[in-house]
Amino acid sequence: MQQPSAGENIFVGNLATTTTETALRTLFAPFGEVLSVNLVLDRDTGVPRGFAFVEMRTAEEAATAAAALDGTVLDGRPLRVNLARPKELDSDNIHGSMRRHRDHRT
Repeated sequence: MQQPSAGENIFVGNLATTTTETALRTLFAPFGEVLSVNLVLDRDTGVPRGFAFVEMRTAEEAATAAAALDGTVLDGRPLRVNLARPKELDSDNIHGSMRRHRDHRT
């Protein structure tokens, strides 16, 4: 069985609430293979939160796309595009998460 290849994530910010996954895929496609587009939605309302992650096949494709598209206007808004940094896990995040969980158990 073939393992899926991990791609390189790109953060795309300052999105209009009307921006679609299809529009983002179309915007990034000229720079390489787009593996996925994750348009982040508000958990309670389902309304887009104004940012997304685009996963591209290689680091080179991701870097080229990020450099070329940062500041590009899409749906009337200048995009902030950069390589996504991995979420850092530290003791403050762990304890803060546990506190929030505990506080919601009432």
